[in-house]
Amino acid sequence: MSKPIVVGINGSAGSEAALAWALERAARQKLPVICVHAVDDRWMSPDFQYHELIRESGMELLEKAKANAKNQAPDVDVDVQLRHGSPGSALREASKDASMVVVGGHDKHWMDGGPMTDRALQIVSASDSPVAVVPSQRGTGNHGVVVGVDGSEESLQAVAFAAAEADRGGDELTVVLAFRSPARWVEHQLPESGLAETIVEEDRIVLAESVAGLGDKYPDLIVHQRLETDTEPAKALVDLAREARLLVVGSRGRGGFSRLVLGSTAHAVLLNVPCPTVVTRLHKVKHED
Repeated sequence: MSKPIVVGINGSAGSEAALAWALERAARQKLPVICVHAVDDRWMSPDFQYHELIRESGMELLEKAKANAKNQAPDVDVDVQLRHGSPGSALREASKDASMVVVGGHDKHWMDGGPMTDRALQIVSASDSPVAVVPSQRGTGNHGVVVGVDGSEESLQAVAFAAAEADRGGDELTVVLAFRSPARWVEHQLPESGLAETIVEEDRIVLAESVAGLGDKYPDLIVHQRLETDTEPAKALVDLAREARLLVVGSRGRGGFSRLVLGSTAHAVLLNVPCPTVVTRLHKVKHED
């Protein structure tokens, strides 16, 4: 059986958008959907007076989501799961057997003691599968796939994911490498060093290498290479993806520390999600002895 798409449900506009997006994807790929709601009862004692009431409320939320899902996509097999603990830990467990986890983006409001952004960031950091973060309000554009690269193994796998998505949907693929040029005062302290030009040339090579082989694998796929030489990576990706159908980023790039699961670019993008955004996971390549 194909791995299901797992959707985090909490009754917000973001989770409704996430479910709608997941259903569209599931219908195209003929995948089942599992709606997951977490009852965070870590602070409750077993004999807490309203424990069962809270559980029943969670199940009502899930049954409502299931009914709405059936109306939106009657051909998609939809199941529900009520789990216990934090949303991050619940969805992490669910992600182990999922093809993708889908959650709603935050709406910049405060709720449950913290910004809604935190939920998406926690889930992306913890998930064992790719995570799609869907904004509650979609932009006017719905064409093209944008992916960020930096030469890391993570970004190469993000390109592979994005290329497959673009080819499957008949979209054009835009591969973006962005960086902030050295400050002018640094360049001025190195007479005739050509530091900026060297960086640009090296990253142009990285960009070309990142798309190498895509033409052979996807002969009908149109690929655009975009080199942004004086823009922060996250800003470049957000700006270029505002009218896109999908944005893809790796969870951590070449500039990240190995102990950090989520890199600074992915983190910054998730604070300003411009369109449905997929954060891919790094799959280690196993070598035979």
